[in-house]
This record gives sequence, C-alpha cells and structure tokens, in this order.
Amino acid sequence: MSEEKFRQRWNEAAGTFDKMIAPMERRWLAAGRDWVCSRVQGEVLELAVGTGLNFPHYPRGTRLTGIEWAPEMLRKARTRAEETGLEVRLQVADATELPFEDDSFDTVVCTLSLCCISDHDRALAEAARVLRPGGRLLLLDHVASTVPPLRWLQRLVERFTIPREGEHFTRRPAERLAAHGFDVVDSERQLFGILERVHATAA
Repeated sequence: MSEEKFRQRWNEAAGTFDKMIAPMERRWLAAGRDWVCSRVQGEVLELAVGTGLNFPHYPRGTRLTGIEWAPEMLRKARTRAEETGLEVRLQVADATELPFEDDSFDTVVCTLSLCCISDHDRALAEAARVLRPGGRLLLLDHVASTVPPLRWLQRLVERFTIPREGEHFTRRPAERLAAHGFDVVDSERQLFGILERVHATAA
C-alpha cells in the first residue's frame, strides 16, 4: 500500500481513534505518557502528535511544536490543545523530512508512532539532526516482546497489519539509537517487554 493510502487510512481513523484505544490508554499507556512528558526541557518537538493524547501530560508552560502527517488527526489535536489550554504550534509534516533547521530543539518526543512511520530509522536520524547537542529524545512505543511465544504472535499479526495499516509490532527503535549518536540515559520495559520507554541524549 502506498504512503498516500496509509495517510488516507489515518485520516479516516481520526474520528474513532481515541475511543478505540481508550481501554489501553487507561490501563497501560497514560502512565507511559506521563513518564515521557515529565522529562521534557526547553523547546520541545513532538513527532506524529496524532490526536494530541500527550497534551494533557505536558508540564504547564511547555514550549511545544507538534507535527503530524494526517490532516484530520491534526484537526483533532488542535481541538485537544484548546481544551487543555496548551499553547502548541501544529503543522502538517512528515517525521522523515522535518521542516526545521539543524539544532532547533532541546527535546524531541515520539510516542506510539515509530511503529507506524514508514522509515523509522530515517525519523530517528531527523530527530538527531534537529536536536541541540545534549538534547533529549523521549520515546514510548510497543516493541518486540521479550517472551518468545508473544514475539512469534507479533510477527504473525504483522503479516496483516503492515500491508493494511503500516503498523509494525516487532520493531525496537532503542536498538538503533547508538547508530544515530544517542546515548541511553534511562529505559524501562513493561507488559512482557512489549511497551518500552526510553530517555536518550544527543551527542
């Protein structure tokens, strides 16, 4: 499926996305968003903001820029920003081709999105490019489980989700960070290793 068709699917999902993931959000994901958003500093860029589910988790006064490639998702994010009182600059953009100068941000955040970005390695390279030296990269994503039978099941599920929605279940972005000059400061894995939180710093 082409990237344009993937974009169309995410636009179509915008209206029901929050309701669809609400049970997972309450039970597992909200705590991860707190963990990530509580660690931001300075000028913050969030990649693939989706419907803005991170917005309520940012500290008051966060200076935030957010990008999202699906316009309908971004429209939902604008509404959530207004509801939460968060001042955020939002624009349509691709995480693999960021429209920002080198060394523009102190923190880059990406939650539950590198699993769907077509070239997640390129997105990490772009994050490294726009971060200032010593800047923070904060990630939350579902990754390959540490339990072999679950990992096998994830691979089976991917046979359907990758062609239909571009969603990967066995990626592990943390394994690619060193190649882009990042040093991991802190990381945690939960739920049989499926959910991973990472705090890394740029060279």
